[in-house]
Amino acid sequence: MELQPRQATLNVDYPASIQGQQNIEIRPKIDGYVEKIYVDEGAIVTKGQLLFKINAPQYEQDVRTAAAGIKTAEADLNLAKMQVKKVKPLVEKDIISAYELESAQLTEQTKAAALAQAKASLANAKVNLNYTTITSPVNGVIGALPYKLGSLVTSSTTDPLTTVYNTANIYAYFALNEKQLLDFSRDSLNKTSFKTKLASLPPVSLILPDGTTYEHAGKVETVNGLINTATGAANVRADFVNPRGLIRSGSSAVVRIPNLVKAALLVPESATYELQDKRFVYVVDAQNKIKNVAIQVMDNTAGLFYVVTQGLKAGDKIILESSGNLQDGTVIKTNVVSAASVYGNLK
Repeated sequence: MELQPRQATLNVDYPASIQGQQNIEIRPKIDGYVEKIYVDEGAIVTKGQLLFKINAPQYEQDVRTAAAGIKTAEADLNLAKMQVKKVKPLVEKDIISAYELESAQLTEQTKAAALAQAKASLANAKVNLNYTTITSPVNGVIGALPYKLGSLVTSSTTDPLTTVYNTANIYAYFALNEKQLLDFSRDSLNKTSFKTKLASLPPVSLILPDGTTYEHAGKVETVNGLINTATGAANVRADFVNPRGLIRSGSSAVVRIPNLVKAALLVPESATYELQDKRFVYVVDAQNKIKNVAIQVMDNTAGLFYVVTQGLKAGDKIILESSGNLQDGTVIKTNVVSAASVYGNLK
């Protein structure tokens, strides 16, 4: 086949790990025993749904004690107010000194502050009591339940009571190596801002573990600004909607990014061979002689074609099939095929 530049959209695949929009650990804020568990592992829950009941009677007692403290503080304040009313006319008539009135007023202020403190104690006790019932903070799916009925849990417990996975949207994380990230950044800075370049990227696909393509397209949203020194790569995040909850947090998939190539030389992967970390093709000259030519190709981990960046030029003829182990200088009889039959439905 004679090579001619053409436009094509090639796919580049990146292994990805899936995380939910939110992975929220549910932890107790108080000490007590697990009295009731209202959900099961894998259950779908809604925001505000009851999950656990912690048996901690001391917090009910704290509420009663605080309520009684308010009544005592109110009685003390009323008594202080009565004392002020009693002393004030006596001071006005110069029967007793002003000092007595000032003392009574200060006592009233002290009792008012004590009442405010008692009310704060009641509010705090009610908050702690509310912690005995635990509800879901978001819509999601329940994870493992390591603690059973009767288990003692504390605010410092190592494992959470459970984890709620909000997978209404999912994040697919994959990695770009330093060269890929540098090429992307250089191109962005030459033409437009990095943020604008991200926004202009085409929608991406998600290939599920069974090989099928996820029904909803996604979008590359962020590129981590820090390169991992251990792997030499930066994490990239693509966002997908997950309305049916088909994809679970922690699963694996492949992010497929379309790459539009203009005026490129496309060589079928089957027409190449690899030797000592180099890729070669058989080129046929004007005398129908064979020559092994080393080529460099664009990174492409999906599809059946390579984009040749060095080693070939437009008008070169390459062998597609029946190459065998040909030697340089071998004269062959060729059967020329059309490009349309080779590229087929390549877009």
